[in-house]
Amino acid sequence: MRSILAPRNRPVLDQFAFSNVVVAFDYDGTLAPIVDAPERAAMRPRTGQLLAALAELYPCIVISGRAESDTRSRLRGIRLRGVIGNHGVEAWKGVNGFEYEVRRWRPLLDRQLAGHPGVTLEDKTYSIAIHYRRSRAKRQARAAALRAASRLGAVRIVGGKQVVNVLPRNAPNKGDALERERERLSCDTAIYVGDDETDEDVFALDQPGRLLTIRVGAKRMSRADYCIRDQRQIDRLIASLAELRRRLRPSRARARG
Repeated sequence: MRSILAPRNRPVLDQFAFSNVVVAFDYDGTLAPIVDAPERAAMRPRTGQLLAALAELYPCIVISGRAESDTRSRLRGIRLRGVIGNHGVEAWKGVNGFEYEVRRWRPLLDRQLAGHPGVTLEDKTYSIAIHYRRSRAKRQARAAALRAASRLGAVRIVGGKQVVNVLPRNAPNKGDALERERERLSCDTAIYVGDDETDEDVFALDQPGRLLTIRVGAKRMSRADYCIRDQRQIDRLIASLAELRRRLRPSRARARG
């Protein structure tokens, strides 16, 4: 994959930064490092400072696999234009009855996974995450999670970094949520940065010139346009976007004069 931070690719970033663009991020693995205990995931202080500055220069949003309330609690003090949880579903929360489906799944999954130490369920109202990071037998735990999820009926199963996400089959995804937010914010273009399988719903959108997709970490089968080397490079990417927009302000002032 091509690095968006490579000098030869700088014109691509310039083009989008100088457009009427919304900048969107995933949270875990993108803004915050992946940690063994998901409840402890937090941005590095420097990342938080850079994101706060960026949100003063661009309309910025976060589309996370976490519940919206959980995600917002980790982004306090940053003037984001939107925070959407549950892999994009919460942009439409309360209108499709997805919470009733998820409520039915919970006791079924509890029973089927009870014999697998280290496997935990995260009930996010509109989806369920089956975490197996703490299991000592990860291969067996993952197989059990997939098997249990497949028995629920009309579900969408999306893998992740030592997690199996279970969503209603017809639920909106992160790509749908980004499109909705771009329209709501009256933006012509979008930049999206993510790191995991559910982010491929955005990466797969075919919108040349209108959407710039950036994956955290290169992956051969990803549909993302570009990548950054690892999660620590998110600071450099955010700082580059801020620098470009600050450079734009004087040129606009001269045009008005």
